[in-house]
Amino acid sequence: MAPYPLNRVDDRLGELIERTIRAHHRRRLTRLGRREAIDPRADGWALTGAFVPRAACEVEVLVDGQEALGRIAEEIARAESHVHLAGWHFSPAFRLAEDGPTLRELLADAAERVDVRVLCWAGAPLPLFHPDRAEVRRMRDELVSGTRISMALDAKERPMHCHHEKLVIVDDRVAFVGGIDLTDLAGDRLDRSDHPPRPGVGWHDAACRLEGPIVADVADHFLLRWREVADDAPPAPRRPEPVPGGREIQLVRTVPERVYDGLRGGEFTILESYLRALRSAERLVYLESQFLWSPEIVFALADKLRNPPHPDFRVIVVLPSHPNNGGDDTRGQLGVLIDADEKSPDGVCRFLACTLYQPGAGGKPVYVHAKIGIVDDRWLTLGSANLNEHSLFNDTEVNVVLHDEELARATRLRLWAEHLERPEEEVAGDPARVFDEIWKPWAEEQLERRRRGDPHCARLSLLPRVSRRTNAVWGPLNGLFVDG
Repeated sequence: MAPYPLNRVDDRLGELIERTIRAHHRRRLTRLGRREAIDPRADGWALTGAFVPRAACEVEVLVDGQEALGRIAEEIARAESHVHLAGWHFSPAFRLAEDGPTLRELLADAAERVDVRVLCWAGAPLPLFHPDRAEVRRMRDELVSGTRISMALDAKERPMHCHHEKLVIVDDRVAFVGGIDLTDLAGDRLDRSDHPPRPGVGWHDAACRLEGPIVADVADHFLLRWREVADDAPPAPRRPEPVPGGREIQLVRTVPERVYDGLRGGEFTILESYLRALRSAERLVYLESQFLWSPEIVFALADKLRNPPHPDFRVIVVLPSHPNNGGDDTRGQLGVLIDADEKSPDGVCRFLACTLYQPGAGGKPVYVHAKIGIVDDRWLTLGSANLNEHSLFNDTEVNVVLHDEELARATRLRLWAEHLERPEEEVAGDPARVFDEIWKPWAEEQLERRRRGDPHCARLSLLPRVSRRTNAVWGPLNGLFVDG
């Protein structure tokens, strides 16, 4: 750790840049008539976008690739009208099941009987990042050549940003929204929830399967983009019937301004939904994300840690140990949160930053790619958006939000049981007690085991190389120079 005077300079410079970037975003959204997205009420909902909460919907949370990808493949194989996919990247040779067809084979077979449309980011304009434009064009040719698949490449991105959402719509009957790309670029998404050792990194991810009126909202968003970059104009989506006894759910998204003619003012309801939920949090915030460097999100969390709304308030974040970029940015912001936690009036530890590994000594990391937020076992979001300014302001993203105690708690318990390698009944008690008695000692012990090279290491660990004050300036600097 740097000497104390340097820490103080780093801290103050980081805070100055954070205030600058938050003020910039507030001015930007105010100018667009979207001020409520960055300064919302503390009630856990987002009601200001194009899509209102839809009642009577079926929602199934699918955790990790083996479960989610298999369900996606099943629905595509039984399509009767059309299949629409939107993603950051696609790999023609990617398999959604170990013994299943490749993505190209699956879509080509479906395209013999139904319309198949694939909407993909066109790639980075310069060959400094992957995939670049040339790589995406080669992928497109490989995917569609000799088939009836229609594919459009969307180059209408903000500079240095991308189209990041991951959507599958089948017959306007069922939709999948989540974080799982149908590609093996940067890592193989087809992993099990026990994350056994394998040649590459493990992969932790999530998606949800949707039925009912919410499906038409997913389809509307897809068609907004498709019609602006493709040659054909599919008809408006069919409105699915309500699902008796179904749940209420809302589609939220990030669409930057002046990207699409059909939404010139943009939409920022993912940011709004997170800020509403975090500001209303009383006892628990649980987050899984690939990145955590948004000053808006970190500010809301730090304020809660400095001024806990309840003695049992706790925050757990699960992040990759080595994100494919922005590692120093995230660690800088974690330093801010650790510092805020230490400044709470009663001295109770309320914050944990953890990561995942394949089990055993020398186990490779499990790349945390899920984008999940749970607040107080009453609010749940899941989708493609990370907790950085890319996802909240500048990339296109799609999440769903539920204010549903049963599903929020069930999802949390499933994830906690997976990460802590315990039956759900062992982690089903009071979250503060489970944090104090299981999460914290278990994560600390596993980090020490890994440092010693112990052969009996579990999956969960404290995130290494994070201290009270670690490069607080890097996250805000990224926001200032890249995400503005």
